[in-house]
Amino acid sequence: MGLQQGLKKAYANGSVTPTPRSDQKEKVVRYKECMRNHAANIGGYAVDGCTEFMASGAEGTPAAYVCAACNCHRSFHKRVVESDTETDSCDCSSITTASR
Repeated sequence: MGLQQGLKKAYANGSVTPTPRSDQKEKVVRYKECMRNHAANIGGYAVDGCTEFMASGAEGTPAAYVCAACNCHRSFHKRVVESDTETDSCDCSSITTASR
């Protein structure tokens, strides 16, 4: 395992993505709305309305996994993987035909 593979890039909302190698596309993981069911113990369904994860503490501390807005763990927030749209776009100019 190379030195570059262990490095991680941190973002303001607490998400972390591994630093990509030269042959990989960079993907950003963000944590959006909280989906914790606060009324599960009484058989209901109620969410708190938190719209995005914000880390309570610095990266590398246990507080980095707790949301500052709703005080829930990061795992309760919806995980969204975003990637660079320029590199993911389809080059539809080349048409291939299958011969039978």
